[in-house]
Amino acid sequence: MGEAWRRTKRITRAAFRPVRGRDLSLHAAAITFYGAIAVVPVALLAIWLTTLVAGADRVRRLTSYAVEALPDAIGAPHAVAALVEAGVGLTPWLALAAVLPASLYGEGLRRAFVSVAAPRSDEHLIGWRGRLLLLPLLAPAPALLLAILLALPTTTGLVRQGGWAGALGVVLSFLAVWLVLTPVLLWVFRVVGRASPDWLSALLVGSFTAANLSGFLHGFVLFASLPLDLGVPFGGLDEVGAAVAVLLWLYVFHVIVLAGYSATLALSGWRDRRRRTAPVTS
Repeated sequence: MGEAWRRTKRITRAAFRPVRGRDLSLHAAAITFYGAIAVVPVALLAIWLTTLVAGADRVRRLTSYAVEALPDAIGAPHAVAALVEAGVGLTPWLALAAVLPASLYGEGLRRAFVSVAAPRSDEHLIGWRGRLLLLPLLAPAPALLLAILLALPTTTGLVRQGGWAGALGVVLSFLAVWLVLTPVLLWVFRVVGRASPDWLSALLVGSFTAANLSGFLHGFVLFASLPLDLGVPFGGLDEVGAAVAVLLWLYVFHVIVLAGYSATLALSGWRDRRRRTAPVTS
């Protein structure tokens, strides 16, 4: 038991070595700022592109399962329904206008990743590189979003049954989000970040990070179902309390992403050193 604990601590220290001496919280807060601007445009573009592929009626029907299943303690169903309707009704000109704020997410990620991997970097046009490198993720967005939407009738139906069926529904929902987030994080860690860890390291740690994010997302849904008066610290303004709760969720979300990126760099560096020191066989 003692040896296992020491090994765990050693692995954990190695995973966080790239961010040692960096202000992880500050970098996560910076990404959250960019993410708060980009999250709605990104969602609108993903819904619009999915509508072009699957049709507006099908998108509305599939998303209705999520709207009906979401807890309404902080107004989540109304917000999601309004977001879906805006995305489905997006025009090409409005979609083009949404690209710029959506790309800001790539800038936030790139700036934070550069600060973690190379704090003294003299790279130019960091923000624009991040924006351009994130945009290719819009191409598979319809397939990724449809994968989640097509699972909704089954998962929400099981959750409504409760008991073991409900637990199975949560597990299936967790797996669906995990599988969708894995290729996204693979691209983000390998391409958006400046350090470019090897593909295997990015896949392994990206998949593990995606599992953590999937669990965290489902935890937020549980949090939203709790009978909490979020407006109490803000003079009874429930809307302000809900907005702050979402921002705190985004912040912790990005702490997990940065921790995953740090672990990816550590694993990639270890694999690179091992290749260089491996004996050459004739």
